[in-house]
This record gives sequence, structure tokens and C-alpha cells, in this order.
Amino acid sequence: MKTKLDLDSWNRKEHFEFFGGFDEPFFGITTTVDFTKGYQKIKDLGYPYFLFYLHKSLLAANSIEAFRYRIENDGVYLYNKIHASPTVGREDNTFGFAFMECYDDFETFVSESKKEIESVKNSAGLRHTDNAKRIDTVHYSSIPWYNFTGLSHARHFQFKDSVPKISFGKYTKVEGKLNLPVSVHVHHGLADGYHVGKYLEEFQKLLNE
Repeated sequence: MKTKLDLDSWNRKEHFEFFGGFDEPFFGITTTVDFTKGYQKIKDLGYPYFLFYLHKSLLAANSIEAFRYRIENDGVYLYNKIHASPTVGREDNTFGFAFMECYDDFETFVSESKKEIESVKNSAGLRHTDNAKRIDTVHYSSIPWYNFTGLSHARHFQFKDSVPKISFGKYTKVEGKLNLPVSVHVHHGLADGYHVGKYLEEFQKLLNE
């Protein structure tokens, strides 16, 4: 479900109109989260590495209202719940788009997401399906081969994109702590650095729980 915002009474109206006129309205930050406790859970309980932090990130994104805003036909809508649209790699070193519904329960999320992962791996091409095109998602990608300190995305500027994009890199161990690189890109008309900070704060909390 979604609700259309009344732009005239919205406290971000001028921000939305200002940044909405930019050729590139997205801004991004790259940082790290402490993955030490989360990684230990993966080892102790046998959790799937990618699905563990993807689930925590998706729950964190849903907790931030600004991450659930989407632009449609020049209006802004607030979705009740957003889902994951990650890339999934194949053995031939290509990838395909996936759609993973958000479930609060981790075991349910893992069970359903594993089915989608197998479907992508047994397909070919980008798999740009209707589900992959949904805007009530976060675009996720994982780059587990190396650490990164910055990241940019391919963008089609003629398309009015408003879907947040979150990427993860290879964790590194520094003085006994595991640092997981995270890149977050959001539409500046819908969110500011404050909202990204709140997402990262909640993501870190969920990783530690």
C-alpha cells in the first residue's frame, strides 16, 4: 500500500522541487559498519552471509520513512513497506536481478530468498522482470571481492529514479574489528544526510542484536 503526500503541506516541498530539477539528484556516502558481532552470529548459527546483512539492512531501511518515499508522475508517495531488489551472481560470472520480499522473520526471509536466488542462478541474462522493475524496493548489490572507499552507479538520467541504492563490499579486519564497507545513494529531494545517518545507526543496531 502507498499514500500520496500533500506536497503543499510537506516540510520538504522546497527541497524536493530544488533537487528534483538536477540532472543528478542523487547523493551518496561510503562508510563502514562494525560487522564483528554479526559475523560471529553467522559462524555460530550457520546463517547465510549475504542474506543475513541484507535482511538487517532491509529492516533498517523500512524503519526510515524517507527511504520509503518514491516519486511517481511528479508526485511523492509513501510506501508502507519496501522490499529488496538485489543482483545475484552466477557461476559464469554474470548476474541477474532478483526480487526478495521483506519479511520481519529472518527464517522466512531466508527460505523465500533462497528460492529466488536459485531461480536467478538457473536463468540467463539480466532477468529484468516486472518484479525487478518495482519501485517499492531498495536496489542492492554486493561486491565481496574487495574493500572499497567509494562507489558510483550507472544512471539513466532521462528516467526519474528515486529508489535508494545500497552496496556492500568485502569486510576487512582492523585491530580485531571487522569493518564492512557500505555505500548508500539516495535522492536528495527525498532524503538528507540525517536520514542516511539514521539508517546506518539502525543497521548497526540490528547487526549487533
